[in-house]
Amino acid sequence: MWSLCFLFSLSDLILVFASSAKHLCPPDQRDTLWEFKSEFSVQELDSSWWESDLKTERWRNNTDCCSWDGISCDSKTGTVVELDLWDSSLNGPLRSNSSLFRLQHLQSLNLSSNNLPGILPYSIGNLKYLRVLKLRYCNFFGKIPSSLGNLSYLTDLDLSVNQFSGELPDSMGNLNRLSELQLRYNNLGGNFPSVLLNLSELTQISLSYNKFKGMLPSNMSSLTNLEYLDINGNLFYGPLPSPLFMIPSLIQLNLEGNSFSGPIEIKNISSPSNLEVLSLGENNFDAPIQGSLSKLAGLRTLELNYMNTRIMVDLSFLSHLKSLSYLDLSGNDLKFSSTLRLPYLGFLYLSSCNIVEFPKFLQSQTRLLLLDISVNQIEGKVPEWFWRLEISRVNISQNYIRGFDGSADVIQRTGGVVTLDISSNAFREPFPLLPNSTNYLFGSDNLFSGEIPRTICDLVYLDRLVLSNNNFSGSIPPCLNIRMRITTRRKTRVTWEITMTWQAVGS
Repeated sequence: MWSLCFLFSLSDLILVFASSAKHLCPPDQRDTLWEFKSEFSVQELDSSWWESDLKTERWRNNTDCCSWDGISCDSKTGTVVELDLWDSSLNGPLRSNSSLFRLQHLQSLNLSSNNLPGILPYSIGNLKYLRVLKLRYCNFFGKIPSSLGNLSYLTDLDLSVNQFSGELPDSMGNLNRLSELQLRYNNLGGNFPSVLLNLSELTQISLSYNKFKGMLPSNMSSLTNLEYLDINGNLFYGPLPSPLFMIPSLIQLNLEGNSFSGPIEIKNISSPSNLEVLSLGENNFDAPIQGSLSKLAGLRTLELNYMNTRIMVDLSFLSHLKSLSYLDLSGNDLKFSSTLRLPYLGFLYLSSCNIVEFPKFLQSQTRLLLLDISVNQIEGKVPEWFWRLEISRVNISQNYIRGFDGSADVIQRTGGVVTLDISSNAFREPFPLLPNSTNYLFGSDNLFSGEIPRTICDLVYLDRLVLSNNNFSGSIPPCLNIRMRITTRRKTRVTWEITMTWQAVGS
């Protein structure tokens, strides 16, 4: 009996050792990685708000490289299939003869957020089994190498936040499996890359903040699986192709910050649109747009800020968008009908709209979390009903408001305010009593005078108080001095800040 147990135990032990042996990376793979490590210096940036993960500093030679940080190996062969050194403070150019390119079985490579100044070597195309390639924020420059077209298994490509220039190579049309393409924040140019229109597996395209120009192609609907398209901050112009809005899979569309013009034409859609996020701001539309947008009934976010349109925007179409939660109409000359009814919104931006009074339609907006009606022409006082909405983040700065209707505790009684910006108005005393929930209060450039009420000390969650350029006098409330000392002593990353100016300081 004992001998039988011993045999079973020995057999199990042999299996364990055999299994472990399969996970050991081959010596040549280990040596290649160690050589790759030596090609770069490790220099962590001096940052108080971010700490890099120095993975290669924890590697130990003559150990199983499959156990090294950032390394994953094939469970059967032990070959390295994933190298993830994101934000590892690597410094130095990626050379064309780098040992990296000898890791022929790599399926995923992430070197993002390292300092690798130079061109992206043509040799990158030797890693023919790559499925994921992420080289964001690496200080690469020059043209994108045509050898990327050799990576026929690639599904995810991220070259964002570099200094790539020129046009996309035609060879990228060979990436038939590509699903996600991120190229934002570069210096890429030319017309919209036609090579992308044949990549039917694409679900995400981000070309924002480049120098692409021209008109969008009329056959955008060939991207039948596209869910996300962001071309914000380029030089595109002309009318928007109607088929763009007819891609059934499209969920987010950002066309902001270009020079699109003309009307927006959305033909009758046979099935309900899945579009949830639409950004059209900072363009030059010179014809009515609202009739077409009313067909996008599933919209949750709509940005129409700074449209530069000479046509008054009829806001009645918004009543058809029952799911709308986020609306930005800033930078447009708006007039609100007394009968205007909007869907229940969570976020509403009406900055720089030449508004002269608190819009009446706000009285029914009982679900607002944020309201920005700054930089307008609003005079008089903040109506008492406004605070019953219990909006947590309120910006009414840069108007001509001189006070609050109701008693001094009108804001405090309703509660809910977290951030309140009343700066650059004509507010006078009494200084408002605020609820304990207040985190940030901006009240600079007003006409407040006298002493700051000691009730400010009751705001236990207050993190920032800005009261500069008023007519305050007297002494600083003791609690504010104590809070400043505590903050200095703890050296917290999020500092507690007080900014004030005083006429005179008492004892």
